[in-house]
Amino acid sequence: MSLTLRVLAPDQSVFDGTVEEVILPSTTGLLGILPGHISMVTALDIGVLRVLNDGNWNSIALMGGFAEVEGNDVTVLVNGAELGSKIDASAAEVDLEQAKNELNQLEGQSASTEKLKAQQKFNRARARFQATQNQN
Repeated sequence: MSLTLRVLAPDQSVFDGTVEEVILPSTTGLLGILPGHISMVTALDIGVLRVLNDGNWNSIALMGGFAEVEGNDVTVLVNGAELGSKIDASAAEVDLEQAKNELNQLEGQSASTEKLKAQQKFNRARARFQATQNQN
């Protein structure tokens, strides 16, 4: 048995295919989906979706959204997404370091708009960098 996974962003279909297992970055932690999973809808955080296909794990950087599991169909609707294999790892690492430095400069401040934007930028950069790691 397998799952049908669709990852859809406003501007593109990022992934549409059959997979063996999906690990979602839900807002309450990582969520594994196997064939026969109970139907559900969950909010997704900025993070990395992992996909097992033909014994290989692949990654997709997600920028938050929702996932629906119905039967053996998993539909992921996100604000943005990129296949880990399409992300330049060196550029993603540089972006992560810059975002980390910006966030560290605002460390002493209370929850300001600037700090929240810096945290979001860091989360996006971290997801993109993590998606480049361990590509099969």
